[in-house]
Amino acid sequence: MSSAPILLARLVATAHTVADKSGTIVRKIMSGGDLGIVEKTGANDLQTAADRLVQQSICASLARKFPKLTIIGEEDLPSEEVSEDLIETGEYEEILKAAFPSKYSSIKEEELVVWVDPLDGTKEYTEGLLDHVTVLIGIAYEGKAIAGVINQPYYNYQAGDSAVLGRTIWGVLGIGAFGFELKEVPEGQHIVTTTRSHSSKLVNDCIAAINPEKVVRVGGAGNKIIQLIEGQASAYVFASPGCKKWDTCAPEAILHAVGGKLTDIHGNSFEYHKDVKHMNSAGVLAALRNFNYYASRVPESVKQALVP
Repeated sequence: MSSAPILLARLVATAHTVADKSGTIVRKIMSGGDLGIVEKTGANDLQTAADRLVQQSICASLARKFPKLTIIGEEDLPSEEVSEDLIETGEYEEILKAAFPSKYSSIKEEELVVWVDPLDGTKEYTEGLLDHVTVLIGIAYEGKAIAGVINQPYYNYQAGDSAVLGRTIWGVLGIGAFGFELKEVPEGQHIVTTTRSHSSKLVNDCIAAINPEKVVRVGGAGNKIIQLIEGQASAYVFASPGCKKWDTCAPEAILHAVGGKLTDIHGNSFEYHKDVKHMNSAGVLAALRNFNYYASRVPESVKQALVP
């Protein structure tokens, strides 16, 4: 290992501090009372001031330090000068100290693609379901999700007025994932986490075929992956074309870093090249353990309805 941190380490360390700042922005806008809500394509597809300011903060902060990165954010925002108070330049020291695999040492800036969801679970944010909300920063190399950062702005929010709010989870393939305690659902239990506001016959048919003891319906892809790695659910099932690459890149990297698996409903890996289509049109299937069991239960009728 060289003494100076490699590019990927510096990028993940910066993304961590940027994600922390994002959480602060999200909380500040909520406490200010005016969420600045606009509908994008309908009542289930909203954008708030937090979506806009967090994306500006993440994209501008990373672009300033790593100008050759490709950064793809969810929100279609006009290019404008970003306020200096949205810029974060710090680096999370713990990541700089981590031993990154040597295969990452030759990566160049222009070979990386960063996928940003500034507020995953926007609808839940507007409804006060604050524990569903995450900020997602995923990093892809050669089309694969290799690193991810997830901030939960309202982690611990039910612990009382004196609680310290928020946490940031990070993971890198070949190193592991950190910032949480890895737990598994008890052996033999099948608990499915799925969409709260985008359900459909396909989604429900797929879940019914798994025959779980329990179904947990929550918002946000980031939130659902956290449920998998903290033992709240054993599978994430979304047999629908609604999810996008910025929803899955960071969560996939973190799940894969601890030995889990995330694919489309057919079991195909996602590609995260800069010119790939943004929609995950064949849905999402993920599990921390026993992925093949869940994949084997997906009905053929569901697979035929969802074309990659």
